[in-house]
Amino acid sequence: MTLIAMNHAAIVDIKTKGAKGDGITDDGPAILSAWKDACAGPPPSSLFIPPGTYLSVAIELVGPCKGPIEINANGATIKAPPELAKFTKDSWITIRNVDKLTMTGGTFDGQGQQAWTSKICKDSTACQIPVNLRLSKLKDSLFRGITSINSKNFHIAFRGCDNSRVENINIDAPGNSINTDGIHIAKLNGLNISNSKIGTGDDCISFGEGSRNVRIDGVSCGPGHGFSIGSLGKYPNEEPVEGIFLNNCTITGAVNGLRIKSWPDSYPGTVNDIHFEDIIVTSVTNPILIDQEYCPNKACKKGAPSKVKISNVSFRKIRGTSSAKVAVKLVCSSLAPCESVEVADINLTFNGGQATSECTNARPKVTGQNVPGVCRV
Repeated sequence: MTLIAMNHAAIVDIKTKGAKGDGITDDGPAILSAWKDACAGPPPSSLFIPPGTYLSVAIELVGPCKGPIEINANGATIKAPPELAKFTKDSWITIRNVDKLTMTGGTFDGQGQQAWTSKICKDSTACQIPVNLRLSKLKDSLFRGITSINSKNFHIAFRGCDNSRVENINIDAPGNSINTDGIHIAKLNGLNISNSKIGTGDDCISFGEGSRNVRIDGVSCGPGHGFSIGSLGKYPNEEPVEGIFLNNCTITGAVNGLRIKSWPDSYPGTVNDIHFEDIIVTSVTNPILIDQEYCPNKACKKGAPSKVKISNVSFRKIRGTSSAKVAVKLVCSSLAPCESVEVADINLTFNGGQATSECTNARPKVTGQNVPGVCRV
């Protein structure tokens, strides 16, 4: 084990494990070897990736570790192979089963251009399309200053990462990149995301089943598909989504703004305690949208109502411009109509003129001054 003692911490430099940093040689084995030593070393420990450009095939950094551990990649760029044939699983860099991880800096380049244009992979189930960073069961952890670019699939996927924080991260991919959600969240309790910038080809942040107690503050989104709860109800026994608070964010040039979506003819599920407040939208096609008829492909059974119950939702102080005339659209289920939806103090215009609203199976509580006037049914 090669350790550098610094401030009573065990620091493992990947260069001591043979990493070349030339952007050509596969440095994945060196990163994995350094991780194993740092994880087994006396805490607090650190995996150090010096400034430079590194190439790495798919790797899994697995705990538990002896104590708090850091991955410090400030100034480093880590690139994935561009070829999909080099991936046999749906992840590029996986980190799992670690408590009190701090991940600082680094640019993670998925080199996803070939994946976006692949005819074989237009449906992500047709082949293995890797997520840039798959983070699983990382409790009480901090992720700051990270950049993810050109992911082949989702950029960052959180699952089971309770009581964690994300700060000052940057996510970037073209608006036409396929299925490149910026951050996907599922089956966790407690996550704060703040002061970050996301521009991609799909949802900036998507909330899957079991997302609980998530706070988003000071995040800019665009291009992309906005901030999306769901889609939900596609599979049986999905865990509830509840306690989502999104404040002080901007959405620019996106297909959607603030969206809750469920499949028609769905399995039962619940969405509860969802609050959007103090949001600025600019040239967004669907600024405020509840869509319980979400059906993007032929696998859906249109016409049969969703069984996902949506309740206790608020849209407050949403202002800016809609690129479609219908700026507020609440399409709820006839079988499980939305309950306790509040719309308050919105100001949305269409091409400098009057926008409109639509409601189906929804009786929103309307308070404050609202432009456009919000429908009542």
